[in-house]
Amino acid sequence: MKNMSSTALWLDPFRSLKPAEQVLLGQAGVSASMVCTYEELEASVAQLGDQRGLLVLGLGSDIDLLIEALQLLQSAKDRVSVICRVERRHLELAVAAMRHGACHVLAADDWSAQAWRKALDCAKTQAPGAAQPVAGAGSVQSTGLSMHKPGSVGASLALQSGVRSVVFVDPVSIKLLALAQRVAQAQVAVLIEGPTGSGKEVLARVLHESSPCADGPFVGLNCAALPEHMIEDMLFGHEKGAFTGAVKDHRGLFEQAQGGTIFLDEVGELPIALQAKLLRVLQERSLVKLGGERAIALNLRVVAATNKNLRLAIEQREFREDLYFRLSTFKLRVPPVSERTGDILPIVARLLARYQRDDQAWSVSPAAQLRLLSYPWPGNVREIENVVQRAMVLCGDCHIDTQHLMFDDGADGAEFLSSLSHQPVLPGPPSCQLPSSLSSPSLLSPMFGGEVGFTAGNKLQTVVKNSEQSVIRSALETSKNKIEAAQKLGISPRTLRYKMAQLRDNNPEQLASA
Repeated sequence: MKNMSSTALWLDPFRSLKPAEQVLLGQAGVSASMVCTYEELEASVAQLGDQRGLLVLGLGSDIDLLIEALQLLQSAKDRVSVICRVERRHLELAVAAMRHGACHVLAADDWSAQAWRKALDCAKTQAPGAAQPVAGAGSVQSTGLSMHKPGSVGASLALQSGVRSVVFVDPVSIKLLALAQRVAQAQVAVLIEGPTGSGKEVLARVLHESSPCADGPFVGLNCAALPEHMIEDMLFGHEKGAFTGAVKDHRGLFEQAQGGTIFLDEVGELPIALQAKLLRVLQERSLVKLGGERAIALNLRVVAATNKNLRLAIEQREFREDLYFRLSTFKLRVPPVSERTGDILPIVARLLARYQRDDQAWSVSPAAQLRLLSYPWPGNVREIENVVQRAMVLCGDCHIDTQHLMFDDGADGAEFLSSLSHQPVLPGPPSCQLPSSLSSPSLLSPMFGGEVGFTAGNKLQTVVKNSEQSVIRSALETSKNKIEAAQKLGISPRTLRYKMAQLRDNNPEQLASA
């Protein structure tokens, strides 16, 4: 194959290539050419012929758009190397980029010639489309996005996973993921052990999507969620007429998972009687539905998970030893988050991206990052999700600090509550910021000009109604028209008209001139 072209394709719908940036790229030996659409990108790649090409990709914070662009290049992955520009706060995009074939990731605000030379050297020396063993132990520090090459085979395997929700970047997690992907190639039963909320189902999906049966279904059941008779029917199914009310055939989950994977979560909670039936199905690799006569051959992988110590359960006669050995041909242990702290900040970044509204750009202060890293996380990933959602509710400026972190350790919101002003706050728009027009004393004085006195007959509803009326009147008096008044109030003109009609009905003499 010929040497790489000296022209790089630049695709970034959120910003254009600036002259100063072209100069910096020129110093690194590359001239960049803008492409604005996927159609232009495909045409430009086709024009490369046998030459190796380079694509510089920057797609803001949209992970789906990033993956779509990288998948678009799959047919040309042997000819085109991809360098992704990622903002420092979006570590999950960097991980996704490497997993889907990018050869290097650059911080979006790093325009040093040295950084670009390093990226281009990587693009020249690495075969396009190959997964790069990078970002395995990346972390978000006070300086922003930090990415380096651990140089392990496990890292490259981890980044090839097709499970987009996986956030396994700690060295411990990478080793686990590499082992899981090796085990996935053999059609053996796997038992996943680990505490609640640690990501056992995520690992089960990795096993499925990394296995030869990845195109088949992934069917899961929480064995602790249903009573015994319902679990049996859910797993094995029944024939029409098998019992009163069985008006049609029912395919159980084992039958539904044919050609794929069945995932039995919390398998340690199965009743003893049902364990015997499950053991026979696993031994015979076939099942007979309730009320049926024909044995149905099974071709699937069985993955089970538990947060219990099954060896102890066997000693206490709560779990069958023969079933344990049948399920645990290979055992994988998912460690708690406290043992893989390198995953914490990438998980936080992934959750912020998942729950953000519109084009909000969330960030986490260095102090908050240290607090997140030092907390023991007894609830594991589920607790991280709760803390992130709480912080997003409490934070008004998309910048999470320590006072926004509410943990389940007895200090719930104490720092945030102590930071609140005792002054009343007028509800604002979703950004939790008051419109600038509402900071005008002429609007706020009617409502907050003095203390509100409560008496036995002075109900909250009356006070709120009178306050709203005063604010609306002030907005109308200080505006040229109703549209301007609505803008000051942070509401639509239609809403203003509706509120004015209500106030006219209640106080026609006060708003007669509005």
